[in-house]
Amino acid sequence: MREARIAVDLNELLEDNLIALSSEDLVFNSRGKKIKLKEGLAVKVYAVDLSACMEEDNLIADGIVVLNDFKRTGTFSKWLCRINDAGIYNESQRK
Repeated sequence: MREARIAVDLNELLEDNLIALSSEDLVFNSRGKKIKLKEGLAVKVYAVDLSACMEEDNLIADGIVVLNDFKRTGTFSKWLCRINDAGIYNESQRK
């Protein structure tokens, strides 16, 4: 990966552009840096993925941290990520 990103699970996609991020206030990015989550923080996320040739081609997205109001069903995560209009795409398709 070119940039440090926070790992997410795409099985935790709550809406087309909303994903569960963390149940904790602190997370570590892909380079081991501790990140304190707060409402409105810009974040870069990724999920491990492989190309058809079985080479690493992670799914990536950029977004903003939002506090879960717990009115949404399907997650107990305190923090969510609202993905920007670029959406989720493979690293090889970087725009």
